[in-house]
Amino acid sequence: MRRPTFFLSVFCGLVFGLMAALSGPALAGGTVLEKYLPQIAAADLVPGADGFGPLREDLAVAPVLQGQTQLGWVYVTSDFVGTTGYSGKPIHVMVALDPAGKVIGARLVKHSEPIVLVGIPEAKVKALVGSYVGVDLPKAATDKASAHDLQIISGATVTVMVIDDSILRSGIKVARALGLGGMKAEVATGPKAEIDPAATAPEGWLAMLGDGTVRRLSLDVGQVNEAFAALADPRAAARALSDAPQTPFIDLNMALVSVPGIGKAVLGPAEAANLQAWLKPGESAIAIAANGLYSFKGSGYVRGGIFDRIVLVQDDVTVRFHDHDHRRLVSLDAKGAPDFGETDLFKIPADLGFDPAKPFRLQLLVQRPVAATQKLFTTFDLAYQLPSRYLKPIVVAVAADTAPVDETDAQANLWRSIWAGKKLEIAVTATMLTVLTLVFFFQSAMTRNARAFFWFRMTFLSVTLVFLGFYANAQLSVVNLMALFGALTTSFSWQAFLLDPLTFILWFAVAAALLFWGRGAYCGWLCPFGALQEITNRIARALHIPQWTLPWGLNERLWPIKYMIFLGLFGVSLGSIEQAEHLAEIEPFKTAIILKFMRAWPFVAYAAALLMAGLFVERFYCRYLCPLGAALAIPARLRMFDWLKRYHDCGNPCQVCAHDCPVQAIHPTGEINPNECVTCLHCQVLYQSHSRCPVVIRQDKRRAALAPTSASATPPRDLRNHPHTSH
Repeated sequence: MRRPTFFLSVFCGLVFGLMAALSGPALAGGTVLEKYLPQIAAADLVPGADGFGPLREDLAVAPVLQGQTQLGWVYVTSDFVGTTGYSGKPIHVMVALDPAGKVIGARLVKHSEPIVLVGIPEAKVKALVGSYVGVDLPKAATDKASAHDLQIISGATVTVMVIDDSILRSGIKVARALGLGGMKAEVATGPKAEIDPAATAPEGWLAMLGDGTVRRLSLDVGQVNEAFAALADPRAAARALSDAPQTPFIDLNMALVSVPGIGKAVLGPAEAANLQAWLKPGESAIAIAANGLYSFKGSGYVRGGIFDRIVLVQDDVTVRFHDHDHRRLVSLDAKGAPDFGETDLFKIPADLGFDPAKPFRLQLLVQRPVAATQKLFTTFDLAYQLPSRYLKPIVVAVAADTAPVDETDAQANLWRSIWAGKKLEIAVTATMLTVLTLVFFFQSAMTRNARAFFWFRMTFLSVTLVFLGFYANAQLSVVNLMALFGALTTSFSWQAFLLDPLTFILWFAVAAALLFWGRGAYCGWLCPFGALQEITNRIARALHIPQWTLPWGLNERLWPIKYMIFLGLFGVSLGSIEQAEHLAEIEPFKTAIILKFMRAWPFVAYAAALLMAGLFVERFYCRYLCPLGAALAIPARLRMFDWLKRYHDCGNPCQVCAHDCPVQAIHPTGEINPNECVTCLHCQVLYQSHSRCPVVIRQDKRRAALAPTSASATPPRDLRNHPHTSH
């Protein structure tokens, strides 16, 4: 009677444990600085320094010392601003500032950017971070562009932009909080002006250009060639555009259409109403329209969801637009507006601190290929300030104590925005999980027609491989589980693992599936690399590549290898999670699925060798080497239900299912080993087969003998006299 309670306790612990593992080890003391400060030598960050002082209680900073002399202050960017990169995980940069507010040290301490592994040496990114030494933050607070030249690394544009934004914004915040370089913390006096909703725009496109309602940046080929020629790299001038100098390069126009009067004049009443319905309270929006040779959108947002050619800057607020902040427009409704090739709306979230009443600028990043895989970049600014006709002065009472911004709310807004931007991926994943659940619950009906079920399974595995794997990169890893022990003994942030919606959903589904069906729900249906192995093996069978069935004794002795690998990785993770992550490269998932084989040749050769072995021995890696499969198999016997039907004749004398099991998970005695079963349901197809299953054939013959006139028709199944048991 206590069995359900025991399983419920185990299940709850497993769910929360897996969720904790997703977020990785929690930060001791609640700050990123406290976690990484002991790992960095002071001299490696600031030349001449020999130690760090104690952390301040009121701010996540610590003194940088040379003997008894304080050289400055050290902090980590992630403690002050959002640093989510291309991978969806934070990029931690440690920065040191001197009393004048200048950067005297900068070091990349932790990142999870997969793009850095694809032909881009990590040393190159670390050198980029080091180039911020000498940046004057008081100057950057006035004009970021003049304080530091952004050095884009080709192929890692989003990563570089996140690093640049996080260093400058966090540095300005820290300098103000500490009063470095004469900077003072801003007093929240409130805005001096606000939008006048009753204001109207002048009639016609030219009139709006004339009074500043619409701002324009017009560049020709000659101007762009001159800008690249001024760069230090001579390759920029050597690759100059060959078009005539007066050829329009881009005619960029922008308007703050969240202002009611401007929205109606530029977009038209109907589209302006749609815009206001799209915007939430406190959000703003700009319309950007352009013609010319150069696209301000490019194609990067299709791959990564971020528009990496434009960025909106206002004081120390930087806004980079994601695909979920974007809507296309067919045209502009303003009288006399040109026919633009690109016309788009971009939303500015309310939690970023953007003030539509204050001046801002749109920075355009222009790129030029200079080699097969290398590009150079330069920027141009389109300044914008609302004309006074759209503003009205306001007076805000200053409170004695201004409540600080709730960082928890800010983090919640971040993961909510990520989930909002992943609606399609979430919907498809939820649909896949729903379909798979129905298949398991109604497996008898699903497996009645062998051919139909085969093609259903191949289609599902193809969606798993292409969508979950190659498109969404939702490949689970043993690395998540290696952090389980540390996460269970420390606190963890729900906000952190919610930043990756598909990983969160899949781990929760895995935890539930372990209770109902064991590890096969994930390993057999939702693992992209497992799907890749099975699909390639099916192709090999179609090409008549011979299949090797290992002797049962050898197969059984090879099973423990994956458990030993998992336990070894887990043991290493107790001492160093970073070292365990390196050793976890025994998983080919990153190479084959995340990076799509675009990696150094030893990794590619290893993954290819495993797939090659899988052509002859189906799911070779899953069966003998996968530490993730081993980790999920350990609690497999705790499942509360047995779904796979068996006859008393299975194993004695019948061996059909045992011989046909794709992963040899059925013992010669007939029992199904739940630790090795991937729940492919092939045995359930055989269980109902009128041509393969001896029990069904015998029953058919008995029925045919009783009704000879109907022998030509396939009789309906009658399992009332078919004793079966579950293992």
